[in-house]
Amino acid sequence: MARLATDILQGLRRPFLDVTLSTGAGYVTRIVERPGAWMSADELQELSAQLRGIAAKTLPAGGLTYGVFSGDAHRMGHSIITLITDGKTGAPVAFNALAVIETDLNQAQIDILHLGLVMVDPDVRSKGLAWILYGLTCILLWLRNGLRPVWISNVTQVPAVVGMVSETFSDVAPRPDLEGPRDFTKVLLMRSIMADHRHVFGVGPEARFDEVRGVIENAYTGGSDDLKKTFEEAPKHRDHVYNDFCAAQLDYQRGDDFLQIGQLDLFAASRYISRSVPRGSLAALLALTVVVLLQRVGLPLIQWLSPRRSFGVLRAREK
Repeated sequence: MARLATDILQGLRRPFLDVTLSTGAGYVTRIVERPGAWMSADELQELSAQLRGIAAKTLPAGGLTYGVFSGDAHRMGHSIITLITDGKTGAPVAFNALAVIETDLNQAQIDILHLGLVMVDPDVRSKGLAWILYGLTCILLWLRNGLRPVWISNVTQVPAVVGMVSETFSDVAPRPDLEGPRDFTKVLLMRSIMADHRHVFGVGPEARFDEVRGVIENAYTGGSDDLKKTFEEAPKHRDHVYNDFCAAQLDYQRGDDFLQIGQLDLFAASRYISRSVPRGSLAALLALTVVVLLQRVGLPLIQWLSPRRSFGVLRAREK
């Protein structure tokens, strides 16, 4: 535990997150925040190549070129990548590429955490990696945000993912019992995403957005073409209500997607920890939580209570 906490603390000392931790079952997880802002060109290409390698195994005939697959520093400067590797061989086996969407809401700039793309090597599917890929990084960013709610967005046509997002996060729309956004805040966020950030999820300018239903029509023409699926090919959710919802609302032949908006708050975080995190991995998550809270709350409190001691650049002035 002490070794793990030390490794996490070293990663958190950098300007952006670069945290590596063992997540059980022989896998190692690395969370890298905005690598395009601080990694060298060679490191960026190496990281991008690892992601493309996983994509090639997932989509043998595909050739994804948008976002993190391009290795472009600007695009990767707005991404948060969770990369899972085999602890023995170091081979990459899965990743989640989150995107940070910067927009304005109520005359203030906010960041929306776009859930982005998840890919898993077919050889390691059903190995219990979902809790890492779909929630760990979001929880870390929520902790660093001082436990304040974080807006999330998601674009998908996969019923399993629609259900996962609806059940994991709070106040998500659209979902089966709420077919479209019912509050103006979500409508504004959707409009901003579709107006300025289509490139984040590979949707072309010709795609039409139905904001009443929260559906992007003809979504697979802007770089994500190879992700288009038929309804039969799309992984299904264990609760058939999500499968029926997608079948009724999306035209799979045309290539439609839902644009979901929700929040990660205290309720969603506690639900994720209690339902999704394996008991054997709670120690790692606890160490991560303690270190992040120490950085965000504990250290500022210690500095505030020590007015006679200089903390260098952390102080506005010294005596």
